Amino acid sequence: MTAAVLARCLNVTRTFGTGLGSVVAVHDITCEISAGLRLAITGPSGSGKSTLLHLIAGLDEPTTGTVSWPAFGDRASLRPGPVAVVFQGPSLLPPLDVAENVALPLLLAGAREDEARSGAAAALERLALAALAPKLPEELSGGQAQRVAVARALVGSPRLILADEPTGQLDHASASEVVDALLETAGHLGAALVVTTHDPAVAAKLDVVWVMADGALVNHRGSLSCSV
Repeated sequence: MTAAVLARCLNVTRTFGTGLGSVVAVHDITCEISAGLRLAITGPSGSGKSTLLHLIAGLDEPTTGTVSWPAFGDRASLRPGPVAVVFQGPSLLPPLDVAENVALPLLLAGAREDEARSGAAAALERLALAALAPKLPEELSGGQAQRVAVARALVGSPRLILADEPTGQLDHASASEVVDALLETAGHLGAALVVTTHDPAVAAKLDVVWVMADGALVNHRGSLSCSV
């Protein structure tokens, strides 16, 4: 049975600026993200991998071409709910403790306070972070903060997890823990996982690898549901 298509880019180009100063960050990419995919998008800084991820996430709009989400609906239906994004920095809110940070997306989605607290506790337990629940962000190590950010992004049980250089500011051991947490949680939720990274050790943990250079997809390991 063919896996459901969660996100689709059709002849997508993203250009920043105009005239002689313009930069083409993504160039004429057509690709699909299917349910169950475990994908790493790699390439050097400036290759366009983060821009492509932001387009797939609905955080940015293409200059030309279209991005659609056949399994979810329009852009407004992506969050909170089916699509979760994990960024390079944890971006936890300093005044809130860990439990409150993780519960916040559920509260913003309209959940009752007790439901949000329960959901946050379950997410922290799943990632072996329950002991950190009462701590403030300033009390966490970099690896702990990023794993809490993973818990916050995944508390709403998304079907598509997009992680943009989630280990870029971490040491090797902490990076491995964060990627393992993403993979474990994606498996638990039955979600697709897409990770942008320049770290070969991180990419090696994913089943499929797409390589970007100068805004284009140029190589791959594993299946390639994509054309350029």
